[in-house]
Amino acid sequence: MRYLKAALLLLPVVGCAAQPVDHFAAGRPEMRLEEYFNGNATAYGLFFDRSHDVRRQFKVAMHGAWNGSQLTLDEDFTYDDGEKQQRHWTFHKTGADTWEGTAPDVIGVAHGQYSGNAYRMSYTADLKSGDTTYRLDFDDWLYRQSDNVVLNNARVTKFGFDVGEIQLVFVK
Repeated sequence: MRYLKAALLLLPVVGCAAQPVDHFAAGRPEMRLEEYFNGNATAYGLFFDRSHDVRRQFKVAMHGAWNGSQLTLDEDFTYDDGEKQQRHWTFHKTGADTWEGTAPDVIGVAHGQYSGNAYRMSYTADLKSGDTTYRLDFDDWLYRQSDNVVLNNARVTKFGFDVGEIQLVFVK
């Protein structure tokens, strides 16, 4: 009986596990970072806190360059309160469907994998908001919807607890 109670307590945690990226293997068009993010794109996003209230809105002007082995991606963020930030990503393909990425505010290396029209990337980053910097974990999913549109949903946590969610739409 004690084991049954323990299993029932863990059920909500197990139920929250993310689906594997290969679930999207048949999705089209394929999500290829080096293809979609080569050139210019614009993203429009929202940050929701853990109560699902919108805390920030932003726009991102992006420019990517693929040289055959490395993808660089420059992002210029403009927030609804006028704050501006920049991020410079460098991505390296590490396998047929895997990538590693670095950026100045990313702690260590971001690890990503794609399958079909989906790409999942996990990383930890120091994000600045006003005068405060927060170290947060990201479970970032991108879904290619057409040649020109990618949807992005990122779960943001700290010490395993939900902090919020980011939703973006990328348009080429």
